[in-house]
Amino acid sequence: MLIGVLADTHIPKRAKRIPAPVRQAFAGVDLILHAGDILAESVLEELALTAPVEAVAGNGDPSELAAVLGRRKLLVVAGCRIGLVHGDGDELTTRRRAMLAFPEADCIVFGHSHIPCNLTENGQLLFNPGSPTDRRRSPRPSYGLLRVAGGAVNGEIIYF
Repeated sequence: MLIGVLADTHIPKRAKRIPAPVRQAFAGVDLILHAGDILAESVLEELALTAPVEAVAGNGDPSELAAVLGRRKLLVVAGCRIGLVHGDGDELTTRRRAMLAFPEADCIVFGHSHIPCNLTENGQLLFNPGSPTDRRRSPRPSYGLLRVAGGAVNGEIIYF
């Protein structure tokens, strides 16, 4: 299974729509995950034209969107437990907050920092796709792909 992963799109503040390289790459995915700071429900509607979407709200999302999406989800995809959370908060680092949210997950997808992350720690894949519209301290905008097979998951950060 191939999963497209986004976070921190901040549309329409940082861009008018999902960037073309992301739309092209996601044309063949089975599922799309969005780890928050979406800002407009129209972003999810646009993504849903490509593949089913699972998303959570981030600290920048309006309360109406947060009420619909929730702030965290644990998904089981092709035998793999994937935690989905934005990762904002006051204590610790974004990565540590994400880890604490899902000690049972095989993979944790998070956002908030806009800093791509693709590493395994304590048997968990920690995956932050960065942002396709607001790179902040990253060299270029980015998104991610997860490949899940046989209960195992591997991630790839793609810069454009």
